[in-house]
Amino acid sequence: MSQLWDTSGIAPQKNVVMAGETIPAIFWNAVAARGPNVWMRQKDLGIWRSWTWNETGQAVREIGHGLMALGFEARHTASILSNTNIEWVLCDLAVLSAGGISNGIYPTDAPEQVHYLCEDSGTRVLFVEDDEQLDKALAVRASLPLLQKIVVFDMEGLRDFHDPMVISLKQLQALGREHAQQHPDMLMQRSAACKPEELAILVYTSGTTGKPKGGMHSHHGLVFTVRGYNTLIARDERDECMCFLPLCHIAERMGGEYFSMYTGAKLNFVENPETVPENVREIAPTVFTAVPRVWEKFYSGVMIALKEAGSIQQAVYGWAIGVGHQVTDLVLAKKPVPSSLKLRFHMARLLALNNVRKMIGIHRARFLVTGAAPISPDLVRWYLALGLPMLEVWGMTETCGAATGVPADRIKPGSIGPAAEYNEMRLDPVTGEILVRGPNVFMGYLNLPEKTAETLDADGWLHTGDVGVVDEEGFFRITDRMKDIIITAGGKNITPSELENELKFSPYVTDAVVIGDKRPYLTVIVMIDQENAEKYAQDNDVPFSNYASLTHSAEVQNLIQAEVDRVNKKFARVEQIKKFWLLDTQLSAEDEELTPTMKLKRKLVEKKYAPQIEAMYR
Repeated sequence: MSQLWDTSGIAPQKNVVMAGETIPAIFWNAVAARGPNVWMRQKDLGIWRSWTWNETGQAVREIGHGLMALGFEARHTASILSNTNIEWVLCDLAVLSAGGISNGIYPTDAPEQVHYLCEDSGTRVLFVEDDEQLDKALAVRASLPLLQKIVVFDMEGLRDFHDPMVISLKQLQALGREHAQQHPDMLMQRSAACKPEELAILVYTSGTTGKPKGGMHSHHGLVFTVRGYNTLIARDERDECMCFLPLCHIAERMGGEYFSMYTGAKLNFVENPETVPENVREIAPTVFTAVPRVWEKFYSGVMIALKEAGSIQQAVYGWAIGVGHQVTDLVLAKKPVPSSLKLRFHMARLLALNNVRKMIGIHRARFLVTGAAPISPDLVRWYLALGLPMLEVWGMTETCGAATGVPADRIKPGSIGPAAEYNEMRLDPVTGEILVRGPNVFMGYLNLPEKTAETLDADGWLHTGDVGVVDEEGFFRITDRMKDIIITAGGKNITPSELENELKFSPYVTDAVVIGDKRPYLTVIVMIDQENAEKYAQDNDVPFSNYASLTHSAEVQNLIQAEVDRVNKKFARVEQIKKFWLLDTQLSAEDEELTPTMKLKRKLVEKKYAPQIEAMYR
């Protein structure tokens, strides 16, 4: 072993893996080439069901013909309101194959949001997952004159429900089979007629500062980017991947569905968001992409389990992870690893580190990918110390996902890597804002030419809103969002994300929002990790009756104070946090304070909890 990580299987792929200049073209070429091979797996009622490429093609063909039987025309829009599942993928590919425009809606959206998204996108057919999502559609359909049909995936609980506008997915497929008999070539003709420059999908932004904006992506942009992904984090048909982030988010749409379609990597769908840890251990993915919140949760789970272990196990782990960190430091510094240290690392893996990897479910992983939000460099180093390359990527809806990527042989924790070879990047010389240009950059915002002009300048540069720096090797580092930089009353410029990331490295902190703009000192709102905080309380005989009482207990307050003190030691006095307040409400994806990727919305938090913030400055 020449180094800590085996990077031999992560060589970039620059050749075209699957031909096609549109998403439907790639998909149907993949069906023809990979027919009997398994592409997707999904767990239902405790049993894993596999979908071959042929089976997927047949289902997509039936749904596509069913749409056309309903009168769905090329350039019409269909929206999908569902959790991440195979049906989502089938309907997405069917809409695109029928020449339509596909739009996703978060299953946590309220009826008012569903109405806005359907109205703004001009939705003609709305796919919904179950009776819960159907209720939202029925509540707003009267004010959606373009909406023609609502298609339900799961009819459980709706057996006696009858409505002329509502049909099941199975009924749509039956319509499709009849239509295919009468018009056998129509779907393929529609698919072939798709042009690369035409609008393919809409991806709406989270709308933290106003109504969501529909980012428009062409077939060319999607195909160009998905080919480019293989030059960053190459996959092939031997890989096992997990699909669990929202498919209406650009990260899972591109990095999960379309990238796996292009490379042939297997897609495994989790049962639900709550079963992700168990499903990871079952699947043991060879490539695992997740957001920092997931990586933090895995780390905290290991730390909590370690506290329950015996003294010998704790000592062995401490020695093993220490060896891993020694090797990590040398490899990151591009220094040789002595043979004696390599031997100790081999022993460390056998005695402890391999068990930690198995506990998480990443023991088969070739590499890990993190993105969608900043991650603590210390957390990256911990995964590296386990013997796994963790590669950070950065991008946004408007860049069609990843625009940078850390190379496996040049990992720099805290950096988002150099620009991907398929786009250009530079810093605004005045503001330090990161600018991106390339075929992957979106077409603009639907129905919002003024917003588009604000974001895309005359030279084609996308103004990302992220402020950063770039080193001599071309590696970028995000320092903050332009709108989030704090200027204290004393005139000190502070980037809150650095403090927040350090806090989130704690197993007891899920998220944090640092406050201090135009104020005399910094404060922070903290969302505690419920599971780990409850475990701490139980182990230390701390009485609590509910989540709120847990956050108010003196012991938990002291616990978080210790974490704040730990972070403060790493920063200058003017950058240190003076006070904190614990969110006393347990938040979930349904709450407006959280983004779909489970990040606290800074502006909304500052507004909603203004009284608590003001109290910290008295």
